[in-house]
Amino acid sequence: MEAVSSGAGQEAPENIMAESIRAQLESDGVTLLVGTAVDFAGGTHCKGVPIRRLPAFRQAGMGASPSWNVFCADNGIAFTSSIGPIGDLRLRLDTARVRKIDDGLAWGPATFHEQDGSLSPLCPRGRLAGVVDSLAARGLSPLMGTELEFVLTTRDGGHLPKPGWTAYGMGAVVERRAFLVDLTATLEAAGLGPEQIHAEYGEDQFEVSLAPAPPVEMADGCVLARILIGIVAARHNMAVSFSPLPWADGAGNGAHLHLSLKRDDTHLFSGGEGPHGITAEGGSAIAGILAGLDDFLGVYAASVLSAHRLRPGRWSGAAACWGLENREAAVRFVAATAGNPHGANVELKVVDPSANIYLAAAALLGSVLHGIEAGLPLPVEVPGNPADAGDWPATAIDPDQATVLNALEASQLAGRILGPDIVEGVVAVRRHEAGRFAGTDPVETAQALRFAWSA
Repeated sequence: MEAVSSGAGQEAPENIMAESIRAQLESDGVTLLVGTAVDFAGGTHCKGVPIRRLPAFRQAGMGASPSWNVFCADNGIAFTSSIGPIGDLRLRLDTARVRKIDDGLAWGPATFHEQDGSLSPLCPRGRLAGVVDSLAARGLSPLMGTELEFVLTTRDGGHLPKPGWTAYGMGAVVERRAFLVDLTATLEAAGLGPEQIHAEYGEDQFEVSLAPAPPVEMADGCVLARILIGIVAARHNMAVSFSPLPWADGAGNGAHLHLSLKRDDTHLFSGGEGPHGITAEGGSAIAGILAGLDDFLGVYAASVLSAHRLRPGRWSGAAACWGLENREAAVRFVAATAGNPHGANVELKVVDPSANIYLAAAALLGSVLHGIEAGLPLPVEVPGNPADAGDWPATAIDPDQATVLNALEASQLAGRILGPDIVEGVVAVRRHEAGRFAGTDPVETAQALRFAWSA
């Protein structure tokens, strides 16, 4: 929001708030403030200022080339018809979300604005906020949560020495207890409220689950959590990989998104007459997610490594269907039971850490709204492993990078929800990846991109 004078001798409330936050952070020993933005390839970039410049970061913003949005996983730049070497955007800080994250260091999310102060059509965070507003205008209130899977490595990207590995094992927690205790305290201090922290299936793999929050807040929290995981890992002489496939022969990392939805005070995924209590509108929401999978797989999981993760047997949701607690389905339904204190929700399993979290959330919510507005019927549930079903070829997701990018590029739904400039940019950065690593052995590709999505 542009700061304006509230009258003679009075200062705008936004300026007063910014100055108050600045003074508090300075008293807490903060000297450097960074504001972050996530590019279309899923990489996190930042601008830093001395803490005294916090009000300027909020009001005028810091200059950033439009090309920030089309930086690629290999540090290339994929120019488009609307993004080139000419022009400048302003990266403006959301001061309400700023907090201290380490000794002397504070962080806050930022949005891209044009020079005249208007929101840039290239801004993923702004696009997500706009989709949330569209749902609110129709009486719909979403909450979203995320699960962050990551792999710990040596500082130079190798396997950590250890006596062995047990999936979800206590031994892994004992081995890395100093890191996990430090991480828990750090996430709690940052106000992220982690709900679970545990060893995962893959070697040296762990997961952090964050509590449900409004969508933009959820996405901001995801970005911050990844930064903090990297900071804590470095404190313990380790590095962290958020790659969809850190090692070609290892387990993949997911970044699953959970969604609960209300109309006014009525839950749409429970209390209804459909399967497992799903209401008619809740069924249309699920149908919308599934109907939009082909359109948006190029947002959810389109890196050059994503297809290696998105396969049957990896619990990555490689089938375009839904089912109660079905971890092989793209949409896993979690019913409202005594064992689920947050209530009924759906989990989109296909998302991986190479996605821009703001765009992935916008695509999911836009698909939900499309399903509800069109009155799409809930598809038949798949209760078992989709790969064992007779119609498996029909429900199998084709994760081929060229296929998913062609679908995204041609999608009218994606153009309407994300805007044509963002769609063109996402396709451009992923096609750059495809060309850069064409013919490269998956082992070499995994090694080259092991830290491409690490903050």
